[in-house]
Parts: sequence; structure tokens; C-alpha cells
Amino acid sequence: MKVALISDWLVSYAGSEKVEEAILGLFPQADVFTCVFNREAFKGTGFEKARVTESFIARLPGALKHYQKYLPLMPLAVEQFDLSAYDVVISSSHAVAKGVLTGPDQLHICYCHTPIRYAWDFQHQYLNESGMGRGPKGWLARYLLHRFRIWDVRTAHGVDHFIANSRYIGRRIRKVYGRDADVIYPNVAVNDFSLVPEKESFYLAASRLVPYKRIDLVVEAFSRMPDRQLVVIGEGDQEDKIRRMLTPNITFLGHQPFSELRGYLQRARAFVFAAEEDFGIMPIEAQACGTPVIAYARGGALETVQDGKTGFHFDRQTPESIREAVENFETKGVSFGASEIRQHAESFSRERFDREMEAFVLERWDALKRKRGF
Repeated sequence: MKVALISDWLVSYAGSEKVEEAILGLFPQADVFTCVFNREAFKGTGFEKARVTESFIARLPGALKHYQKYLPLMPLAVEQFDLSAYDVVISSSHAVAKGVLTGPDQLHICYCHTPIRYAWDFQHQYLNESGMGRGPKGWLARYLLHRFRIWDVRTAHGVDHFIANSRYIGRRIRKVYGRDADVIYPNVAVNDFSLVPEKESFYLAASRLVPYKRIDLVVEAFSRMPDRQLVVIGEGDQEDKIRRMLTPNITFLGHQPFSELRGYLQRARAFVFAAEEDFGIMPIEAQACGTPVIAYARGGALETVQDGKTGFHFDRQTPESIREAVENFETKGVSFGASEIRQHAESFSRERFDREMEAFVLERWDALKRKRGF
């Protein structure tokens, strides 16, 4: 079978791109299509030698750096890819990739990281955080997102099978598109993280410093617990805000290379995670080190962190709720030891993803061939 892999954009090598690299590893002869491709960011990855076709957006001014500003053009862009020569189309989508055009004798499987967050239930949060909650720009953004939602629902009909990256996203797919989705958890490089049973006394928070990650809540919670040590790793738009909130018991390290981040994940008493994520890879990476996770009880963390066993959940995105969870953890501990926490993390490995994803694609392709009389 001839396979095409469709991505929204390939600009930085992060979570969804690692899933796409794993899919490309299963079908190494696949051709790749994407709105914008940053070749420098993918040196040494599976994409370096792949045949990658970019959309017309890649030729527009500043597209590589400001690609998200061209979101209103992306539905048109992905519809221009001619995929008629391919038997199987696999879209990896958290924005527009699933909107490619396919025919009735082609198999279109969408690995959906999420229905585009800022067009659906997170619209109001994103508009407020970006300063477009009001005014002419805000109303223009709302109109464009309204048009985008119409296109997004229409193109869901062109997908033969949805795969969700968590049961939480499966529920969002059902809510937005009215479609059922199988769940295949993303591949996490658990083998890049070794087990360290002995932990130090500090807690760790690490992520991009953007509003929805809610690192500010973690910092505020620990500012009220002067006897608890917190280390914060990350960079982003909220860095100045985080620095202003620091107290003597909180250490801010900014950006750190992978080797340093891994060392802190291995040694931390617990990893604190306050975001509502579609899946959330870093809590798995922490558990791969044998480190418990204190996580907000929404989104993918409900499926990846076992309350009372591999970590603790807190119910509200407030400093007080985080503080209560930390005190609960200090008082009760977790029932799993470090090696058991590591074993739980291994259930999200690359090997498991490869096995499940390959079987899913081949079974659906065989079913379509039988239906077509081949």
C-alpha cells in the first residue's frame, strides 16, 4: 500500500511530532505533507530523509516563525494537497491535517491529538489570554473561529476512522464531531529515562511557561509552603511573571538541556503538574524515573497518573488545592514503590504504540480491500 502522512506543521520537535515520527517509522516509504516544515529542527530525526511536501503557506512572509498567524489560510492549504495516488492517508491532527481531500477507495485514518482547542471549548480562554477577548480584533477572531468550526465539522466526514490519544480526547471527538474513536496512547520514550529509587527533598515543576500550563499556580502554592522546596524549569512568555513570584524556597532555573531536566526528574520527591492536557507526556517521563506525580484531575492525567498509587490528583486549579495535594502526599505517600511506578510508565512505551498503531492500520486496510473485492 502507498501511504501519505499528513501533519499540521512541522516546526519544532515536540510531542505530536514524535508521534508522527513513530508513524513514519512504521511506514518508512510514506510521503509527508505539511503546511510548513522547519528542516533545521528535524535534523537527526526520521523526517530528515523523508519526502516532505509543504503547502503554499511555506512561501509566505515569515511563515516559519509566525506560521500560526496563517491559521485562517490553513484549511485552504491542506485541501490543495493532491493525495489521489495514495491508498492510505494517515493524518496526525490537532488543527487542520484531517481536512485533506480523499476519495471513497482511499483509507483515511486520523490520529487526533485534539479537536483544535482554541476553536472549540477553549475559545474564550485563549482569546482572553491573547488579549483578544474584546474589541474589533476580538470580534474578527471570533468570526474566523466560527467559520473554522463549520469547516472542521464538515471535514470530519472525510475521516474513515478516528484514533484518540486518550479517552479524554475520545470524549471531545464524540462531542465535537459526533464520531467514535479508538484510543492508542502516544509513544513516550520511557527508555530515555532510567529508574532512580532514592529521591531528594525538592518538588519539580517543568514545562513551557505559557498560561494554560499553570506553572504560576504551582509557584503560588509553594510560596505558601515555605518548608517545601520547589525547582521550576522552563522558558516562555510567563517567565517574568514567574520570577516576580519567587520566594526563598523556590529555585527558578529557566531553560535546561535534556540531560539536566532528566536529572531533576529522576531526583525529585514528586513532579507537580497543574495543566489540563490532552495527554501529557512529562508526567509519564517522571514516572519512568520512578518519581510520583501530583496532577490536576482533568484531561489525560486521569488516565496516566493512578491516584494514591503512582501519585495524587487535585480537583481544582487553585494554589490551595495544590497545597492540599502536596500535604496529602507528604502524609500518606503513594502505595507503589519506585520500580512499580516505572513499570506503570512502561505501558506507554514506543514499542506498545508501534504494535497497536501498525495493527490498527493494517486491519482497516485489509477490511477495505475485502470490501472492494480485492
